[in-house]
Amino acid sequence: MAAAAGVSITTVSDALNGKGRLPEATRRHVREVADRLGYRPSAAARTLRTGRSGLIGLTVTTYGEEPFTFTEFAYFAEMARAATSAALARGYALVILPATSRHDVWSNVALDGTVVIDPAEHDPVVAELARQGVPVVSDGRPGNCPVHAWVDNDHEAAVLGILEHLAAAGARRIGLLTGTSTDTYTRLSTTAYLSWCERVGQEPVYECYPAHDACAGAIAADRLLARPDRPDAVYGLFDPNGTDLLAAARRYGLRVPEDLLLVCCSESDVYATTEPPITTLSLKPGRIGTTVVQLLIDVIEGVGGTQPIQQVMPTDLIVRTSSQRRPPRVKVSPPRSPGAG
Repeated sequence: MAAAAGVSITTVSDALNGKGRLPEATRRHVREVADRLGYRPSAAARTLRTGRSGLIGLTVTTYGEEPFTFTEFAYFAEMARAATSAALARGYALVILPATSRHDVWSNVALDGTVVIDPAEHDPVVAELARQGVPVVSDGRPGNCPVHAWVDNDHEAAVLGILEHLAAAGARRIGLLTGTSTDTYTRLSTTAYLSWCERVGQEPVYECYPAHDACAGAIAADRLLARPDRPDAVYGLFDPNGTDLLAAARRYGLRVPEDLLLVCCSESDVYATTEPPITTLSLKPGRIGTTVVQLLIDVIEGVGGTQPIQQVMPTDLIVRTSSQRRPPRVKVSPPRSPGAG
């Protein structure tokens, strides 16, 4: 392979594994030669040479212990899909792990590193991985957790943008559906809402529930719209909140968007086809999944410096009918005939 490409064995290894400081033209040339020859690096040989397994863990520690429950939500499914592709491109495989309190279960898998999504404050899983010397990169700011790098959105700016969008659409009392967990997404988003309420002089109107409990979310949505100080607009932090709030609004005879404006954070395409279509905040999980895996593999392979890396990603508000209050209809009288009294 090296002879066919006219380069050294080290250059072939670096080009195919995304390592080193090679010119892009060299990487491309080596990959083209490898594709033409049908060459694939041996994972077994790499394991013997480097002492690494080629396995990366992925877990969500905040929303219960079942390993696949979180993948039912569009954010986590898209993030895991992108992370898997990014790992394979660097010669690693992704293993989805349960967020179990029995850390000995994880010791059965030889992990080179782990991505932890939305770690809670003082997360025991992250602490145990750090104790074992397993590199950790988090999707979400880690709070007090020891990680090598983290990637997150600017949640304060995102929430402020949503609140200003709803206020501009005519909302006078904006409510919030939020969670009870201590992950930074929930905490920063809720704090941003409360700070905005204090700044504009609005009494906060919000309900909290365990985010992984779908039934609790529906009950919280109903509870929020049943309040005597019922909001005329609501932002829901979690994926099912849009449909939960829409159903609750119908039970109380509230029209969306005329009586109630709605926004929720979701990556699901279903909100483009609800009646009415619901405005959603996208956290760009595909981009985050790719980035966290790249950072983790860099840590595993000793690429870059020793200081923790922090990256903040922008969000995208996809505005649909549910947050756009329709202007009142103006009745226009037909013109009178000339000379009419």
